[in-house]
Amino acid sequence: MPRVVTSPSSQEERIFYSMNTKIQTDTTTNKTLIERLFSAGAHFGFTKSRRHPTATPFIFGSKQGTDIIDLEKTTASLETAKAFLFEAGKTGKTILFVGSKEEIIPIVRAHAESIEMPYVVNRWVGGMLTNFSEIKKRIQRLHDLTAQGESGELERKYTKKERVVIGRELEKLRHNFSGIEKMDRAPYALVIVDPRHDAIATKEARELNLPVIGITSSDTNLRLINYPIVANDALQTSVSLILTELISAYREGKSEFTPVKKEEVKRRDR
Repeated sequence: MPRVVTSPSSQEERIFYSMNTKIQTDTTTNKTLIERLFSAGAHFGFTKSRRHPTATPFIFGSKQGTDIIDLEKTTASLETAKAFLFEAGKTGKTILFVGSKEEIIPIVRAHAESIEMPYVVNRWVGGMLTNFSEIKKRIQRLHDLTAQGESGELERKYTKKERVVIGRELEKLRHNFSGIEKMDRAPYALVIVDPRHDAIATKEARELNLPVIGITSSDTNLRLINYPIVANDALQTSVSLILTELISAYREGKSEFTPVKKEEVKRRDR
């Protein structure tokens, strides 16, 4: 049963009361998730003047010039994205997580690491997908320098001045590629927090026909995203809740995944 607010005393409660009134006859809606999204502030969009026309169907209304996102539709979109990630998990696909806005970097990193998936939380390097063969060379350079440092080879082979230069290079490589250093091929799909902010990542994914799940506010062109989840993409509570739902779906699918042994792959290729 939906939460009933008999005497809404605040603007947020009045909005939530209106939403519940709208959906209380829909028995298929996950009301619990809607309540959690509401509590996380996922319903706050941008000002109406910043709204992209494609986001209009996902807007419940406007309060004092601020778009209020329809959490019923957000929940439906989220469930669709979860179903996609469940199937991806069942076949052990690699999902790349992207989110370079300062306030959500630790959240994106933590969620990706929780299922051992690659991530990009710093500057998106142009060609990271469309020119991945070159990116792999930079990742290999990162591996080589790291191994040389751990073995003491850098100390033996280079002068102090040369090690300073190499140290700067290594720092830059780690900054750009540490999140994808185990990614040996292009991912199956991307989860991008705010595709408008990380527009280059979105563009490269589209060029390669890679599905994009986008956690995005009302200012984004939703035609550029395969699975748009319209919600507040700046609040940590909102982003964390949605990523947790997506991660759980992938993890559930992954529990049914049976890796194919190399010997079986070779027999198939004969």
